[in-house]
Amino acid sequence: MARTSRTMNGLSPAQVFLAFRDGYTYDRWVVGTRNIRSADPGWPAPGTEIHYTIGYAPLRKDDKTVACSYEPDVKLELEAHAWPAGTARIAFTVEEVDGGCVVHIDEHPLRGIAATLHNPVLDLLIKVRNVETLRRLEQRIRQMVVHR
Repeated sequence: MARTSRTMNGLSPAQVFLAFRDGYTYDRWVVGTRNIRSADPGWPAPGTEIHYTIGYAPLRKDDKTVACSYEPDVKLELEAHAWPAGTARIAFTVEEVDGGCVVHIDEHPLRGIAATLHNPVLDLLIKVRNVETLRRLEQRIRQMVVHR
């Protein structure tokens, strides 16, 4: 499992979850997501979905992410689909700390070729991707806070 964390000074868990609840902005901060095609009403209630596009032609793929569990301002667990690679479990947890919060991403392949070939090198690649994802997430949250 790849675990990545980022301290976001001056931000609260509630502000982080504003970004998580806006399914139409995931393409602005999730590395590899090119376009959000739709988000179910009520996202991220368990069972709701975001439909997205990854890659570019001829390697373009339309797929979805399903919300598995949601505890407002604390935890969001997702199952991201990216066939033919398979699916991945992605859990975001947010904890308040003095002066801000820490956002954690725990990610590991669940099904498909990525799960079959799961190894420390894949975890390292996931971690590198998620370092940038958290950097973009923080930038997105700060933009949202300024424009509120």
